[in-house]
Order: sequence, then C-alpha cells, then structure tokens
Amino acid sequence: MTMHRYLRVAATFIVVALGLAPCATAKERPFLELVSPGAVGPVRAGPPLQVPYITWGGDMATFYANGGLATRPDTIFQKLGLNLNLVPGDDFVQQVRDYRAGKSPFLRGTFHMIGLASEVIGSDARTKGVMILQMTWSAGDHMVARAHVKTAADLKGKTIALQQGGPHVGMLDDVLRAAQISWDDVHVVWAKDVTGSAEAPPEIFRARPDVDACFAITPDMMGLTGGLRNTGSGAEGSVKGARVLVSTAELSRSIADVIVCRKDFYDANKELVTKFVAGYLKACEEILDLKKQHEAAGSPVYRALLQLTQDIYGKTTIPVLDDAHGLLSDCTFVGYPGNVAFFTEQGSLHGFEAFHKAALDLAVGRGYALARMGLFPSGLDYQSPQFLKYLTRTAADRQERFHAEAVQEEIEQLGAGGVLDERTILSFTIAFQPNQKEFSAEQYGAEYKRVVELADKFGNAVIAIRGHADPTKILLELVRAGLAKGILQRSGTTGHYSYSLNGRPLDLAATSTLVQLIESGAFDGAPDINPRETLQSALNLSRSRAEAVRDSIASYAKGKGMLFDKSQIQPVGVGIREPFIAKPASMDEARQNMRVEFRLVRVAPEASKPADFDF
Repeated sequence: MTMHRYLRVAATFIVVALGLAPCATAKERPFLELVSPGAVGPVRAGPPLQVPYITWGGDMATFYANGGLATRPDTIFQKLGLNLNLVPGDDFVQQVRDYRAGKSPFLRGTFHMIGLASEVIGSDARTKGVMILQMTWSAGDHMVARAHVKTAADLKGKTIALQQGGPHVGMLDDVLRAAQISWDDVHVVWAKDVTGSAEAPPEIFRARPDVDACFAITPDMMGLTGGLRNTGSGAEGSVKGARVLVSTAELSRSIADVIVCRKDFYDANKELVTKFVAGYLKACEEILDLKKQHEAAGSPVYRALLQLTQDIYGKTTIPVLDDAHGLLSDCTFVGYPGNVAFFTEQGSLHGFEAFHKAALDLAVGRGYALARMGLFPSGLDYQSPQFLKYLTRTAADRQERFHAEAVQEEIEQLGAGGVLDERTILSFTIAFQPNQKEFSAEQYGAEYKRVVELADKFGNAVIAIRGHADPTKILLELVRAGLAKGILQRSGTTGHYSYSLNGRPLDLAATSTLVQLIESGAFDGAPDINPRETLQSALNLSRSRAEAVRDSIASYAKGKGMLFDKSQIQPVGVGIREPFIAKPASMDEARQNMRVEFRLVRVAPEASKPADFDF
C-alpha cells in the first residue's frame, strides 16, 4: 500500500500559513481571526460557476459528473444545463474567504468544519449557509493509542495529538462524548498539519512518549500500527504497542462530508441548485455500478475516472491509479435515500438536526465561535420529478445491518478465546438484584439512551449485551458434591478453608478451572446435587437476562421515536465465567457479580450486510 492511498487531506486548514502553535493547549482561536475581517460581496455572475472540491473520494463523483475541472459536453452536469469550474478547496480558510467575497456560492467541507465557521458565514443574511447535500461518510480516519490505553474510557487524563481545526476535531468530540469524558478531562497537543510533516499528529506521537494517542489518516495509521487490526511491533517505523483505538471504519457516522450554499444564491437559483444536487446523486449511482464492474471484470469508464482523479490531484497525491480506487473505497456514499433521511427523517440520531446541534456546541464550546449562528437544512423538494424521474435508486430500503447469527458466534468465540478485550472500543455495566427478570426503562433509561446513541454513531460496530451470574451457588454445590463423592478434601476452619481435589490443591477462585471440571463431569453423581445442571441454568438465565435487556432497549427506542437496528444489539450469556469477585465472602461482594455488561465491539466485515448507500 502506498503512502497516499486513502489520503484524506480534506481539511488541513493550511494552518502552517496561519502560524498556529503546534502545542497550544488553550481553546482554539475564533474562526473570524483565522479568516480575518472582509467585505461580503455578491456572487459573481456566471457561467461558469465556481465550485470548490477537496482531496476526498466523495469529490470523485463531482469530477465524473463534470467530466473534469471544466464542464465537458455529454456529461451529467452539461446535460442538466450546468456550466461549472471546479477549483481546489483544501485550504478551508480561503474557501470561506471566497464564499464571503462571492467568488463561489458554495462551501465544501465536513459538517463539523462548517460548524466551526458558522459564526463567520452566519453573521450576514446573504452568506447564511443552506446545507444542500450530504455526500459521504468517512471510513478512513483513525485514533491510534499506546498499549496502556485499552478502551476509549481510558482517555481520561491522557494526552492526545490532534490537528488544529481539521476533520478530527469533530471525531474526537464524538469519541469523548461516547466515553462520557469532557474536553477538560484530556490534554490536547495541537498539531499544524494532518499528515506529511514533523508537526503532524502521527510524528508527534512517534517523537513524544508522553503523547498517549493521536489521530491519523489511513496511511499514517498503517505506518504506526501495521494495520487496522494489528499492533505496532516497533519495527519498520511502527510504534511498539500502538493500535487503533477508534476508527471511522466503526465510528461510521462521525465525519459527514457536505456542501453548503449561500442563502442569497440559493433563494435566487433554487432550480440550478436542485440540478446540481440531482446531478451529483446521479453520478454516485453510476460510479458505484462502475466500481462493481471494475472490481469484477474491469471497466474502461471507471479506469478513466481514476485517471481523471490522478490528473486533478497530481501524482504526488495519487502515485498510481489504484490509489484513486482506494480513495473512493474509503468513503461511504449516502445517495438520494441518505439525503432524504439526513434532512427529513424524524428520530434520526445522525440527521441534520442532531449534527447541527453537535457542530454548534463544538464551535462555541471550543472557542471557534462566540455565538451560535446556525445553518439552514436543505429545502429541496425530494419528491419532485427532478429527483424521482431522474434518479434510479430512490427507494429507502433500510434492512438489518448485521447477520445476527454470525455476530453472535463471533462475539462468543472472542470471549472464549480471551481476545474480546482487544476488540472492545468501550464498555459499561448495569447491576441487577437476585432473581430479577425485568429491566425497565424507568430504572435503566440513562443507560438505554447511551446504548441507542452509541449504536447509531458507531454504525459498523456491534453492542454485545453480556449477561453475568454470581458463582456463589455453584461454589457451594461443587463443595457439597465433591465432599459427598470423596474426591474433594477440606482442611482449616470456617472462612479459612483450603481444598484439594484428588490430592491436588484446588483454588475456588480459579473460575475457569472449576468450570472445566464441572463441564467434564468431575462432580456428577452426588445425591441431590448437580453442579453441571446449575452451571447450565446460570448460563441460560444470564442469556435470558441479556435478551430481556435488548428487548427493553428496543421498546425504549421505539417509545422515544429513535431509529434503532435490533440486529446491531446482540445478547450473549456468560454465566459465571467472568466474575468480578470469584469467591464472594458476602452478599455485597456477590452483588458485584450480578451485572449486565454492554460492550461496543468491532466485528469482522463478513458479519455485516453490504449496502451501497448508508443512510
């Protein structure tokens, strides 16, 4: 894999030129200071109309629809009567200046980036932003951590290297929210660049052992860890013990790529804007079909798109055509169904309203904006013939995202193999009382809300609900059965007993050993006592509790009008196999074992059902 495969320099902000400190720990500067004051000008009369693009796979659909930087004959945009001039927009600060001055009516960035600039563009009625299009979700951005950071909850008190003002600011905000940690709980080392220099987060992470985690695009992540599921060995430039803590491969609804239009231009040119959006969505449909043809048997048209992408971005960014294919593969298109859902669907936790609030909270909370000046959602008529008679894939076919049996089998195998912790992004528990079978939303509503929100944000991960049981009853039956059969010997006094099995010491706190002995039948045959049957009953009961919790969460989500994919929540019975306290000495200690555990787990891609559009 080449260094520039999956390259995401979509939002570098060109902070080197702005002279931002690489290691500042205070809140960011107001965005107006970055842009500097300037006059608002009318949008320049076209054609051609200036449209910015950034270095990201989603913009390849714009290239395809336009035929290049200038609109060419017989292309999607030309047939719709559009005449566009595509211009580089990786310098987002300059984009905002051009937008304000009227050089272009459009802004191209991630939702959180637009939010950081919201006060600048929202301070004048003419430049208030109308979000007209969601293009993609990212699947190629990563948070890499050292070995001692096991889960996202371990980030509290840690030092994190992060590019100032880039796309990972919003991603870190999502990670902290998921872990219920505030920005004040972490120390941020601000970096100038996203990649490619000594003042980028990956290089700061390499150079400074006191930096516990950093954000990285895919090629840098590969260099640090050796791969998405690998751990750095310390060889060939990797960092020993470094691994991916969180990735948009699982945190799939964190970085949304969007296009915003000036309000004055939108109001005066709604038909043109509609054609632009419809043309982009048409290009998405055709590109995905061409991509499948390319991967199956080759496609000259798709290869021409890869060549066009290399010509536009240059060979420094796209050394070989396969890198352009990787760039496209690293984003998830949302298409027409995704845009309808994003802007109009009620109860969506990753729709416009939810993102809008989070983006403004971040902008004000981190000091980019002093006041909340919001954006307008798309007001396009998605039921018009300009969409429904033009596009071919308009059905919102929302299916279950995961193969339930495959997910459950994988989670059980991970637990049995002792590697579940390595796949766990985040975990927390709820407690229950002896003989409890119902888990109401009145009692556990806060935790259920957290589960639904995590499942939505981490759309490609699974939440395992793992029921646990206290081992006290089984320990008592094991001792009684062993003594009755004469295979267990006991010495000492009450509260200080020692045991031996067939002359060999037996530790009643060695849960895995005891389970193996019970399952092998070592304690079968004692009158009126059957530890193996009790062990199975505990397992069954822990499974039924996990199922009851899952069903209660589904009912909670439905009652709140929150969209919820039940296949993403998988109940698993653990029984007594993983007690907090292996040999409880009191009821208080036994209660600590009575728990239902929620684990946010990354699963193999084969466990999910592929879909062209994620909405």
